[in-house]
Amino acid sequence: MNPYAVRAIYQFEMNRWMRTIVQSVAAPVISTSLYFVVFGAVIGSRMAALDGVSYGAFIVPGLLMLAILTESISNGSFGIYMPKFAGTIYEVLSAPISSAEMVIGYVGAAASKSMVLGLVILATARIFVPYEINHPFVMLAFLALTSVTFSLFGFLIGIWADGWEKLSIVPTLVITPLTFLGGSFYSIDMLPGVWKTIALFNPVVYLVSGFRWSFYGVSDVGVGVSLAATLAFLVVCLAAVTWIFRTGWRLKT
Repeated sequence: MNPYAVRAIYQFEMNRWMRTIVQSVAAPVISTSLYFVVFGAVIGSRMAALDGVSYGAFIVPGLLMLAILTESISNGSFGIYMPKFAGTIYEVLSAPISSAEMVIGYVGAAASKSMVLGLVILATARIFVPYEINHPFVMLAFLALTSVTFSLFGFLIGIWADGWEKLSIVPTLVITPLTFLGGSFYSIDMLPGVWKTIALFNPVVYLVSGFRWSFYGVSDVGVGVSLAATLAFLVVCLAAVTWIFRTGWRLKT
């Protein structure tokens, strides 16, 4: 392991992020805060509690997960696509660093950005909605695991994409709808039988459910199942990255 190579890539990505801090942090924080104001403070005050949790507090984990998923994929995909677009990817590939060091640098930076954003949104939510975190260490573990997993998924999208428009296809047309249908604003126990069964095929349900359990001790599926599902997706992404670097698909052509 070459720590200097990992640190160089990591610091380069973090410095680039700091130069666009308003767009990278302020914009998603403001947009998420609007959800807290409308659904939490205004509408939530007029709705009944869900599983013993006020509606405003109930949606905090779901909205936080929506922001983390979107930003993790965006950061991970842009980090690797930009060198491809500029042609500097060949300099990275020809440098005396391994594929693992390259992935750790890019994905580690993307995950760090997502975690910082998640913590900022969590602190901002306190202004609008009162909430509690019953299992803070589990919450941080889910936050880190989700950020790493979907930053790696975004890394794969950045390798796959051959145009700027493709970078936003998966977050916009897949991840955002799945998150809204994954129990961010409601409990899937409220759905009729057949629709509840269909909802269990939505992978985001397990992320939101496990994350919500770390806050309030309530969930739609077991926290162990949520953790296993996230780890399984992480393994799939790692296998895909291994295959890509072994074959050079979309990297060397």
